[in-house]
Amino acid sequence: MMQNEQNARLLIKLDDIEPLIWRRVEVPLAMSLKGLHDVIQAVMLFEDYHLFEFEAGGRFYDVPDPAEDFGRKTYAAKNVRIRTLIDRGITTFTYTYDFGDNWRHTLIVEAVEDADPAYEYPRFLEGENRAPPEDVGGTFGFTDFLEAMSKPRHPQHRELVRWYGGRFDPGDISIDLINERIEKLVRRRTLGKAGFAKSQNQQR
Repeated sequence: MMQNEQNARLLIKLDDIEPLIWRRVEVPLAMSLKGLHDVIQAVMLFEDYHLFEFEAGGRFYDVPDPAEDFGRKTYAAKNVRIRTLIDRGITTFTYTYDFGDNWRHTLIVEAVEDADPAYEYPRFLEGENRAPPEDVGGTFGFTDFLEAMSKPRHPQHRELVRWYGGRFDPGDISIDLINERIEKLVRRRTLGKAGFAKSQNQQR
């Protein structure tokens, strides 16, 4: 790892839900917003089934689709680095996933620090409370889901257990699964960096 590589420590909060669902991660400043999307999907245990969008400093970043023009300019998330936002003085921005359920997250840059050679990045640090399952129906649907799952005599309990595939513990964030997902992103990033270095050497 290059000694001068730097990371941003980010606090990710899922808006409009109590108790607060949050995660803390460290990500390279050189990571794109598309890469950050992958990190958020990993730590929230989402399945990347739906569209996403970042909003930072009045600009929108997503995966542009010419067939879907909402009348506003968007930028490709894969072409914008986290460093670019921070260099523009942006320390708080938003991430929305699934425009149906509308999971809006607030991201806060808590610190920018030199990478520790003892670790690989991105890196999950900590968090609390399990994020909603896919397609649960937004904040109101999630509230109803939690109530039904917590009461075995609830008329929808058995149906929702079958739909979800088991019991749902709102306090269990499944750290092992999060770290497994993050490790896949680390390996992908390592392979990408190796491929880039190889191509640079071939051009010399």
